[in-house]
Amino acid sequence: MIRIQNLIDNPNLRVVEEKKGIKVLEYTKDLSVNPASAVNAYYCSEMNIRKRQVFIDLDNSGIIVSAGAMQWTAGSVEAKSDIRGVGDFFGKALKGSVTKESTVKPKYYGTGYVMLEPTYKHILLENVEDWEGGLVLDDGLFLACEDSVNQTVIARSNLSSAVLGNEGLFNLALKGRGVAVLESNVPRDELVEIVLQDDVVKIDGNFAVAWSGSLKFTVEKSTKSLIGSAVSGEGLVNVYRGTGRILMAPVL
Repeated sequence: MIRIQNLIDNPNLRVVEEKKGIKVLEYTKDLSVNPASAVNAYYCSEMNIRKRQVFIDLDNSGIIVSAGAMQWTAGSVEAKSDIRGVGDFFGKALKGSVTKESTVKPKYYGTGYVMLEPTYKHILLENVEDWEGGLVLDDGLFLACEDSVNQTVIARSNLSSAVLGNEGLFNLALKGRGVAVLESNVPRDELVEIVLQDDVVKIDGNFAVAWSGSLKFTVEKSTKSLIGSAVSGEGLVNVYRGTGRILMAPVL
């Protein structure tokens, strides 16, 4: 039996979100400071720049995490690679190169606890099944997910325009049932959620951090003609069509 003290019951820690045994812990203050860094730590705390960690309670279950994200485990927890052979390794290496995600994502399974490395980014917990057609992520957003979630790579509908717009050609898509853990530069309180019903949204730049896999995603000219685009001051925009949702950051 394992009993962990001064963690969840630590007065300097609070649970800001929890789903299915996955807790997001936030440090109220950074107490590990010295006189030289105390002032900076104080103003970071005042501006919501706080350390956050993901604490996972496994009950005969599994979690897949980004490479290097695990800090410690406790209990009957084992780790194994998600690589099933040489061919699978090269396939995942290709996927990682086009989505900017780690090639190998270790899986931790069993009964016990897994703690991920601290981060100053904001942590989002999303139920993948709540997103129509799965959850498509912008580059670098993935941190972890339950092992019941399938990871695939999807391509944009018109690759030539994506190249012209200096955008990535592929995105990581999560499908199935389970919780996904995402790292965001923007807190959830500032993320704008757009719900589409057979409609269209055009976004100038990579402000969309996640969207429904049911949406058709392309990169297009902001107007029908190149001259019109030049006059409007805009060039290529990201276009989302159909029925689904978009999480959009107001700033980059």
